[in-house]
Amino acid sequence: MAASHKSIYSALAANLLIAVTKFIAGIFSNSSAMISEGVHSLVDTVNQLLLLFGLKRSKKPADLLRPFGYGKELYFYSFIVSILIFGLGGGISIYQGITHILDPEPLGNPTWNYIVLAASVIFEGSSFLIAGKEFNKTRGTDSWWQAIKRSKDPSTFLVLFEDGAAVLGLFIVMVCMIAGHNLHIPQLDGVASLLVGLLLIAVSAILARESRSLLLGEGISTTSRQKILQIAESDPAVLKVMHLLSTYQSPEEVILMLIIAFKEDLDTAEINGAIDRVRNEIRKEFNLIRFVIIQPEVYTEQFKF
Repeated sequence: MAASHKSIYSALAANLLIAVTKFIAGIFSNSSAMISEGVHSLVDTVNQLLLLFGLKRSKKPADLLRPFGYGKELYFYSFIVSILIFGLGGGISIYQGITHILDPEPLGNPTWNYIVLAASVIFEGSSFLIAGKEFNKTRGTDSWWQAIKRSKDPSTFLVLFEDGAAVLGLFIVMVCMIAGHNLHIPQLDGVASLLVGLLLIAVSAILARESRSLLLGEGISTTSRQKILQIAESDPAVLKVMHLLSTYQSPEEVILMLIIAFKEDLDTAEINGAIDRVRNEIRKEFNLIRFVIIQPEVYTEQFKF
């Protein structure tokens, strides 16, 4: 989690400084694309604050109201971030773009825009590199897309997507702005804003999909599942694991439930001893599994995997 904190703080600092300078440059140059970029950076700033708030809330200890803790708070606020990117970032940018395409305004002096864009590329690019470096530490041998789908910590890939979209959006604005001034086509300023809005909507759709999946509850991987079955069924008292249920309560906490058929000649004390052994072995192998619920059941063919 410390890694995600580092990338979030770097993105927060970059977006806050850049948002202010983009708005100032956009006002002086009458550039809707620059205003849209300012909105984009402002939304990203709010998003980093929401992620930090979600991370803090997810650390609250369990209580009577939430016996399994507040880990899913992070998934909730990650989903809110994706909605904000869609509504505020994408929606406002598209509105600004269409408005300035239909009714273009004469462009002012673009000098400040170029300066701000160049500085933004440096700051946003630095933040993107930090987020990429931190995420790269956790992805192992997986491809980037596989690692994103496998990740149970949305704060890492949210920052990565946001910064990536920000850098790409800056290049779109820069190309359209240079072409618009050199070719004397003010509508290209609106086109840039429109393209940035479409980019943000595409990013928000991907992030909303991943955050929704985590919020609804994702289980452990197939590899971990097979390992747990092997551990449980290797106990001499276990006849068969009939069902295995799991869900990530937070990036650092898994709830696991096993329905196990024990051998028929065991008494209650022996079954309880076997349950303790299986639970301890699973926790020893998987430090993320905090809750292991084991329910004894009579073996029947209908429960076979």
